[in-house]
Amino acid sequence: MMPFSDLIATVSEVTDGCTVAATDDWLQGRTMYGGLSAAFCLEGAARQFGPLPPLRSAQFAFVGPASGEVTIRATLLRRGKSTVFVSVDLSGDAGLATRAMLCYGAARPSALEYRALAAPDVRSPDDYPQFFPSSGGASFFQHFDGRLAGGGGLFSQADQPTFTLWLRHRDRTDPTSTVAVIALTDAPPPAAFVKLPTPVPLSTMTWAVDFLTDSIETTDGWWLMRTIGDKIADGYASQATTLWNAGRQPILVCRQNIAVFA
Repeated sequence: MMPFSDLIATVSEVTDGCTVAATDDWLQGRTMYGGLSAAFCLEGAARQFGPLPPLRSAQFAFVGPASGEVTIRATLLRRGKSTVFVSVDLSGDAGLATRAMLCYGAARPSALEYRALAAPDVRSPDDYPQFFPSSGGASFFQHFDGRLAGGGGLFSQADQPTFTLWLRHRDRTDPTSTVAVIALTDAPPPAAFVKLPTPVPLSTMTWAVDFLTDSIETTDGWWLMRTIGDKIADGYASQATTLWNAGRQPILVCRQNIAVFA
């Protein structure tokens, strides 16, 4: 197993971008999972254009599979007084795999302040059972610790496709970086798997993430996540996810569209 921090450290800068290769323990089948591709896009942008303001919003289109050595090329679209827009293409032997649009923005004084998104009322992680299967499943599951704090378990065929999880990286070296949080947020299978009796092939198509704070920090590496499946039909699933830190402060919200072959 290669810890997440060690894997990110293998990103190498080349003349026109960066290159990196995910080890087999970070794959989902024969390709790296979407969260890792997204994390590589963020790391590539930081290597090429850092230091950047805090990440405010990111959109990812997972165009095709990514395996073996991939190339990350970031393009600076605009740098304003407080915001920076960057596009990133992650490509492998089969061509373009992931296209990202990243929006960074420095905090500004404002007369407005409003906060919603109350966290679920749950106990501490140690009070709940393991979420990820102890055997089988995607290879990259072994890098994450998850506890099922509410909703249905995987393949429980519960009526509602939703779950609440405590999540953290098993690698505790840098669990609060934006890159690490992006990789973590996409680690669980989709909420559609709650309604299924057995695993089926799936592929995330698009993922939109909004960060709600500059302060990406938590306690003991734990983050609290709630994912709700909105609609599952015609071979596609749409879901919404919110991530809080251990202090129940909202960190990000995201929406995801997934092809589910069931």
